[in-house]
Amino acid sequence: MADAANAPEPTGSSRIFRFIRRLLSPLLIPFFAVFTALVIGAIIIQVTGKDWVAAYVGLWQGSFGTPGAIIDTIVRSTPFIIAGLAVGLGFKAGLFNIGAEGQLYAGATFAVFVGYSIQGIPAIIHIPLVIIAGALGGFLWGAIPGFLKARTGAHEVINTIMLNYIAIRLTEWLIKSKTPYLMGDPKDASGARTRFIAESARLPAIPGTDLHVGILMAGALTLLVYWLLYRTTIGFELRTVGANPSAARYAGMNVPRTIVLAMALSGMLAGLAGAGEVLGVEHALKADFFAGLGFDAIAVALLARSNPIAMIASGLLWGGLLTGARLMQVRAELSIDLIKIVQALIIMFIAADQIVRWIYRIRARKPSEETIFSRGWGS
Repeated sequence: MADAANAPEPTGSSRIFRFIRRLLSPLLIPFFAVFTALVIGAIIIQVTGKDWVAAYVGLWQGSFGTPGAIIDTIVRSTPFIIAGLAVGLGFKAGLFNIGAEGQLYAGATFAVFVGYSIQGIPAIIHIPLVIIAGALGGFLWGAIPGFLKARTGAHEVINTIMLNYIAIRLTEWLIKSKTPYLMGDPKDASGARTRFIAESARLPAIPGTDLHVGILMAGALTLLVYWLLYRTTIGFELRTVGANPSAARYAGMNVPRTIVLAMALSGMLAGLAGAGEVLGVEHALKADFFAGLGFDAIAVALLARSNPIAMIASGLLWGGLLTGARLMQVRAELSIDLIKIVQALIIMFIAADQIVRWIYRIRARKPSEETIFSRGWGS
């Protein structure tokens, strides 16, 4: 005790070093996971007789190498960032929300309906209305598995998977039904999309590009989720229930209500991601528009380790891989499926981070650094 009391105070330089180490430490595993996946990908390319240098140069140029590529990457990344926030918020509460895709469809369906059914109002009113509608659709679709989990103990993984199918097929029926037309466009010969939303409901974009203000919404939501989780009582309760529901219950927290709220807020974020894509990119909803996006959001959340701020970099990386894959395919004459292999390797190394820690001699995590993804069946 005397030695501890007489220990010298840390100097200014040591405080800075500790701050930098604490800041960079959570980034080590994701960085080395991506690096290792790219190295293994290069080996695979070389074994097949192709030029891995040309492949990766094409990947870089197609994703971040030119202003046009950067814009394409940002547009592609925006829904990944917002949907990743949705999944990450669920992880923080100890819930595995696999239903982001269904919640994307629910939010987009609500938003597109308000977008084309209301006419003749100014954009300053119409755009907030459609965004609120998208948030409401996702909120309601996320609240359903949350309620079932809280009241009956039904696991959210099963419920959200089933609700994905319901949302996708329901959307398909609303679009393709012709006797009578429900949401489908009678002018569309293929019958594969809804009516186009009104001009007043479309998100403003930079003229001549696809870059719309949805990226600003993604940035605002990132800060909002961070504030909610770490600066509010609700966020404290979400994280406490995620870490130990028994302790949360003993402390007087309403665990069932928190579970419902966590899933509903997660669904709301996913619904906003769906609404943003419809309002900013396609201006109509197609039956297969979000195929796979909800599951990619799980990967983005894992890569960011559920950190809201890191979700931006994670989403940009994921969007960049997909955007640059086209030029990579042309430059090196490769199958675009190689990008899927690299993505799978990244997630494998993130999930099994002990492999990365062993390869690069990184110390094991402390219990306080663990991220709760799901508490398991029957919890």
